[in-house]
Amino acid sequence: MESFGTVDGPGVRLVLFLQGCPMRCLYCHNPDTWNMDGGTPVTVEEVLALYEKNKDFYQKGGITVTGGEPLVQMDFVTELFEAAAQKGIHTCVDTSGITFHAHSPKVRGQFDRLTAVTSLVMLDIKHMDPESHEKLTSRQQAPVLDFARYLDERAVPVWIRHVVVPGITDGKRELYQLGRFIGTLHNVEALDVLPYHDMGKAKYHNLGIPYPLEKVKPLGKEEALAARKMIVQGIREEKEARLKGYVRA
Repeated sequence: MESFGTVDGPGVRLVLFLQGCPMRCLYCHNPDTWNMDGGTPVTVEEVLALYEKNKDFYQKGGITVTGGEPLVQMDFVTELFEAAAQKGIHTCVDTSGITFHAHSPKVRGQFDRLTAVTSLVMLDIKHMDPESHEKLTSRQQAPVLDFARYLDERAVPVWIRHVVVPGITDGKRELYQLGRFIGTLHNVEALDVLPYHDMGKAKYHNLGIPYPLEKVKPLGKEEALAARKMIVQGIREEKEARLKGYVRA
């Protein structure tokens, strides 16, 4: 847990990093969260007690749950958010959406319960090309985009996050297509374009795991700004195209 988080949602926040993730993103900087073992068992009551202890700092913030992939432990997240909502606490989940299954009534019911008490979703979209997405994450892309559309249907506020990795996710066409997809959604409140960094190398070495991007250099600020401009261009042109279509109708 991080008691003074400032980059995981609005305001100052209590941030929980949960164990477990089905993805194996090549640029992951938290390989220690992949497996379910490790970590420290904690209860909803303990989390809320810590929040209450420091609540003066969280007046414009709240609680964020991240990972790993926090929705691997969806039951806990849901129980925590339901308890937090009763206290008027802003709740945020940072997720890849990979555990969503659009055609499963049971899963949709679970997500309906969770999103009913979720103030904000920070959604990580890894790659817009399905084949490249699978190479990057070892998982299919469809659940992620299905989840984005689901959140749009539910009118859940979303911040989109995208990590720009040189030679992998920095292609102009890929960035533009991401923008076009975001432009189809009505619930996106922010776009975070995150430049790739290699600060996770030490963890891989300590765990005895080869670092997949050993030769990839961190992305510079100018390249990150250029990538953001390309995404924004796609968003703008998608919205303009939809507006023109609406006017013609």
